[in-house]
Amino acid sequence: MAGRWRGMAVALLLAAPWPAAATDAGPLAPEHVVTAARQPLSQLELIGNTTRLDAARIELLGATHPAELGTQAAGVWLERGAQQESLPAIRSPVLTGPGSCGAFLMLEDGVPVRPTGFCNVNQLFEILGEQAIAMEVVRGPAGATRGANGLHGTLNFLLPGARGTPGMQARLERGPHDYWRGRGQWRGQLGEGAAVAGLLFAHDGDFRADAGYRQAKGFLKLASESEAGLLELGLAGSWLDQESAGFITGYRAYADRRLRRQNLNPEGYRDADSQRLQLRFVPAAGHPLAGTELRAWLQRSEMDFLQHFLPGKPREENGQWGSGLMATRHDRLGAAGLLSWGLDMELARGYLKETQHAASGIGSVPPGKHYDYAATSLLGGLFAQLRWPLGARWEAEAGLRAELMRYDYDNRMRDGNTREDGTPCTPAPCRFSRPADRHDDFLDLAPNLGLLWRLSPELSAYARLARGFRPPQASELYRLQSQQENAGLDSETLDSAEAGLHWDAGHLRLDAALFTMKKRHLIFQDAGRFNVGDGRSRHRGIELQGAFRLLSGLYGGLAGSWSRQTYGFSALTPGGERIRAGGDIDTAPRTLGSAHLGLARGPALAEIEWVHVGRYTLDVAGLSRYGGHDLLNLRGSWQLAPAWTLGARLNNLGNRLYAERADFASFPAPSYRYFPGRGRELYLELAWRSR
Repeated sequence: MAGRWRGMAVALLLAAPWPAAATDAGPLAPEHVVTAARQPLSQLELIGNTTRLDAARIELLGATHPAELGTQAAGVWLERGAQQESLPAIRSPVLTGPGSCGAFLMLEDGVPVRPTGFCNVNQLFEILGEQAIAMEVVRGPAGATRGANGLHGTLNFLLPGARGTPGMQARLERGPHDYWRGRGQWRGQLGEGAAVAGLLFAHDGDFRADAGYRQAKGFLKLASESEAGLLELGLAGSWLDQESAGFITGYRAYADRRLRRQNLNPEGYRDADSQRLQLRFVPAAGHPLAGTELRAWLQRSEMDFLQHFLPGKPREENGQWGSGLMATRHDRLGAAGLLSWGLDMELARGYLKETQHAASGIGSVPPGKHYDYAATSLLGGLFAQLRWPLGARWEAEAGLRAELMRYDYDNRMRDGNTREDGTPCTPAPCRFSRPADRHDDFLDLAPNLGLLWRLSPELSAYARLARGFRPPQASELYRLQSQQENAGLDSETLDSAEAGLHWDAGHLRLDAALFTMKKRHLIFQDAGRFNVGDGRSRHRGIELQGAFRLLSGLYGGLAGSWSRQTYGFSALTPGGERIRAGGDIDTAPRTLGSAHLGLARGPALAEIEWVHVGRYTLDVAGLSRYGGHDLLNLRGSWQLAPAWTLGARLNNLGNRLYAERADFASFPAPSYRYFPGRGRELYLELAWRSR
């Protein structure tokens, strides 16, 4: 009966009469991006790549998880985990080490969401991407303009600004498994200035047993303009109460309709909250600081979750606070040259506690407290980037960034490789090792060099060399295992060579890129459970991003990539698997892509989308595989009245049985593990907008 109701709802939506006149059938809007250069640039001027999802696309997608946004950008896979959890991959495999999240720079309005050394792999659930006016993705090293963590890629979510058309909007959404979501936004005058605010509440009962989440996110921005300049204040926050579902186990368990609903870890949970305050000042022309943009921020986050995937199921508590300052100038040199330069500073402190409340049955994993430490970090970075013409059609760009980061670490337990009370583990040494108080310094340089060739007013080509880097995360330096006393790690570096095309013909837009990258000082865990940094990897591929819109109202888009990610070294892992130089890195599909085709005429819109994830290996030896999957999604909307719109989304139209995440574990016993994908699901949304 439920399936018949879903089918009828979508059929009615798509069978509605189509008005003859097209109301949104003009050319694609000119696209400007801000993340890569820290200033607005058109795609045709960009020496490098950026994919931008605008507000209309984000609104139509109605994503309930960041993974649904990631499919829209070539070379990006925001792999979905349990409930709101995710594992990002941008021109990379899915990276799962304790500090692997440091390979990606996550920004909100151009400011890092987390302090540099204290990332969390799931931090995307802290951002109100559902109400963003744009999401920008920069693939590959950030180069001079962005610092630490801009290694494999950068995601920047731009929230609505306070200055704009006043009004209100509200959305109420209903879906399967007791899913509901409410969203609201308001913009107007507040005293002498302007203000905008947004709020989201969501609840999901999930299709798996004893799982689901409650979530709230919001933001507020105030803007005031005076003789001194423009002053903007922004506040954003999030709260998550999640009942986590663990892996299901067994070969192709995701294809078993009974097993895929199981939750072998009903005790799992994740509670998290975050707050961010940002201040932006753009001085007026007559101000002494004219030409300089200043951003200052404060941020705080805490998380409490059960590591049900580890022996003994220890509880982890972590938290961070940070503050920072960005100063950026763009100075004209002569008629066409441009020098961009600036200073970035950050001060942060984070803590981590791990406590096991029950026996694990393994002598090296005792109950009690395993870790309890805090670390303070101080970061300072200087950058300069020069862009100058080389004739009528050529431009060159060169930049350099220097960044220094220092950790001061304080162990709040007994030093060494013992139980909490200081006694040794038997018969094997304790798995957990706590180094003595120490400090660590990391100095990194990131150059970039680029060339732009304007072949015509609609077409440009570019070539770019760039380096990205990431200092080790605090957890990689101080959350050690076995009998390791000092990690002795260096910053990971990634050297990239890229060439590409930008084409914008009004009704048709296309971006293509070819890249090769080499990573050095790759941090991994060796056979002795030591964190070491002498790994290497190679990454190469091709990406294609396109969109079109015709006068008939027909529109479409494409995001696709082919890549190969390989190891550049040989070693043994803790589970006894052998990494071989030249072998494929696990969880790195060679093909990723999506394509959508839609028709927008009058008050109605309908769209079908194809999403593809290619096959990939599940273990470092390449002996086990997941076959990949292809999904079809259907979306539509109908403007019922000038202020009211009805929307519908039918995800996984074919009810395909697939895995959101596939893995192979060699410890404690070899087993296939999966996070099963959601089946066919219908979401209905009613939206109201003031006029």
